[in-house]
Amino acid sequence: MLAKVFSLGLLGIEAYPVEIEVDVSKGLPAVMVVGLADTSVRESKERVKSAIKNSGLQWPQERITVSLAPSDIKKEGACFDLAIALGILSATGQLNSEKLREYCILGELSLDGSLRPVKGVLPITMALSNPLPSAQKDRSDGFISRLPANIILPYPNAKEAAASAVPAWPLQSLKETVEFLNNPDMLKPFKMELAGLFKENSNYSVDFLEIKGQNQAKRALEVAVSGGHNILMIGPPGSGKTMLAKRTPTIMPDLTLEEALEVTKIHSASGELSVKDGIIATRPFRYPHHRISDAALIGGGSIPKPGELSLAHQGVLFLDELPEFRRDCLEALRQPLEDGFIRINRINRSFSFPASFMLVCAMNPCKCGHYHDLKSSCRCSTTQIHSYRSKISGPLLDRIDIHIEVPAARYQELTSTVPAESSAQIKERVNKARAIQRERLKDQGIMCNARMRHRQVREFCALGREENELLKMVMSELNFSARAYDKILKVSRTIADLAGSGNIKTEHISEAVQYRNLDRDFFV
Repeated sequence: MLAKVFSLGLLGIEAYPVEIEVDVSKGLPAVMVVGLADTSVRESKERVKSAIKNSGLQWPQERITVSLAPSDIKKEGACFDLAIALGILSATGQLNSEKLREYCILGELSLDGSLRPVKGVLPITMALSNPLPSAQKDRSDGFISRLPANIILPYPNAKEAAASAVPAWPLQSLKETVEFLNNPDMLKPFKMELAGLFKENSNYSVDFLEIKGQNQAKRALEVAVSGGHNILMIGPPGSGKTMLAKRTPTIMPDLTLEEALEVTKIHSASGELSVKDGIIATRPFRYPHHRISDAALIGGGSIPKPGELSLAHQGVLFLDELPEFRRDCLEALRQPLEDGFIRINRINRSFSFPASFMLVCAMNPCKCGHYHDLKSSCRCSTTQIHSYRSKISGPLLDRIDIHIEVPAARYQELTSTVPAESSAQIKERVNKARAIQRERLKDQGIMCNARMRHRQVREFCALGREENELLKMVMSELNFSARAYDKILKVSRTIADLAGSGNIKTEHISEAVQYRNLDRDFFV
């Protein structure tokens, strides 16, 4: 007998429909899986066989052929286990075949028949709620003409499935799934209030209140977040650069529900989503090690998957020990920082992953870390210092608006009993500045000052006579490059927004100039 089961797979972060056909016919007992299946899919026959037997169901002693369509797309992962098992049971008359066609099936089987969670549930359920164009029309290459509007999946994925509007039946085992398909009225679809789930997961575990001193660095981060500027912190080991970076997401504007679903979709497809959360409601913070490969950073693989840049989408990418990263990794940052997305090309198709993030970097002032440190003497020569600095290319520095020195905290600051500002207090000012920018730039297609092009800088960062004279003097006396000119204007515009000023004033320019340490020959 022949049975058909509907399922879905993942290409990058997008779902595509899969039609699983199972034919059970006379012949020597064997299982053949066709349809460009990878090793994990081909191994499913052993998991499926044990799961069926251990669930008290009958394994057919005949020849079984399993076809996964479309056959020109490579299938990977164990998410088709349950669908294959149900297809075999349907072909042997052990469950209701008509009811089976009303559901999409997703799930990995353990040997005892229980269901294990799978990755990519949110992009799959989102595809069901917004059908793919390829799933809406008949084609001869095996794509499904119409997908069922319901989905059966493992119970641990229930919260994730609840984030979409698709009716979902989370179940715990193969046996329970068979009983449900034979008697669909025994259960109702899983429901959870999305707003409540979103609010439940929207708290951060860290706060700027915990950081003593470093007021100048905190101010620089406030300016950076307010305008969406990338920032580089330079200071000796133990000065608090990592602590400051980890708390940066706490002062960023709250994620909207739409942004949260977009972020969760990426993490779900990458297998980075915790099943207990269901949705990511806080800004991501990614902290890759400096030995990371370029493929792990930007994404890649035979079937490309999102890398750290995409996992940091709508959040913060923190690169500690910046000069220690491989040169090809650092240069790979340039295009995503400009465009906000990553395109990975393969012979037969292209993949596009979102990557709009705030870049926060940290580095020591020299190889030993104690140049300009009043507490310890530096052991590096001038040549070594310049060699260390030259590991960061000019084009990458050109995309970092703010360079700030973070000196070691003093004893008086560490022991002070005066409470520091909380993240909530800083965020309130950030939100006001962002609201001003959204109103100003609403017709430009951008949301923050850091995204302004040269034409927009000229339009929105006009200076008065006194401000022009100050900037002219700064450019000549401090030997700033032309690339620093626009950066100073954009940061000045953000500082003015924080102050609630409609015009850029001399004090705003003066503060912005302090945030160009590398242009002021900090290492000399």
